[in-house]
Amino acid sequence: FPQGTVFLVVVDPGVGSKRRGLVADTGDYRFVAPDNGVLTAVFAEGPPKTIVEITERRYGRPTVSRTFEGRDRFAPAAAWLAKGTRLAALGRPLQFYRTIEMPAPVIETEAIKGQVIRVDRFGNAVTNIDRNSFERFTNASAVQVKAGDYRIDRLVATYEDIGSGEISALFGSTDHLELAANSSSAAERLGLERGSLVVVTRD
Repeated sequence: FPQGTVFLVVVDPGVGSKRRGLVADTGDYRFVAPDNGVLTAVFAEGPPKTIVEITERRYGRPTVSRTFEGRDRFAPAAAWLAKGTRLAALGRPLQFYRTIEMPAPVIETEAIKGQVIRVDRFGNAVTNIDRNSFERFTNASAVQVKAGDYRIDRLVATYEDIGSGEISALFGSTDHLELAANSSSAAERLGLERGSLVVVTRD
């Protein structure tokens, strides 16, 4: 995304509760979200340079619904940021913010052990093995990806590169290793679900 992009992130089961709303600046991007851990993966790539609790009511709608703060508080704050309003104008600085525990790949001498963290609507099994961890481990060596009894001997660059009836591995749009099948669900064919073990070894 272009530098300066403002992201509005609302996954908010605690809407209307005492949880805070926040605005964060990572240097390249800005985020508006509830302070419930939804930005954990963003902050894992680099702590925010500035983070502010949204307290200034004039940057929201005049009436705020307890059940629709995404519309009444967070969306207006994102719009003001996109117009050029400074983060500091939206509220008071925060030193601490909430994060949630996320599974990380385990890098061993002979293998990376990861797990499926989600299955998308196409049946692609997305793992927690990120490209940087993968490349540090492989160091340009040939690899084998194992999921259960299934073995994948090479990575492809795009979904189109997967042969008819085949299952292969590639790095998707989030730069995480995923297992995908040509015209079918890799997750269903391999019996994969969230938490399933995926292991990468050097060939």
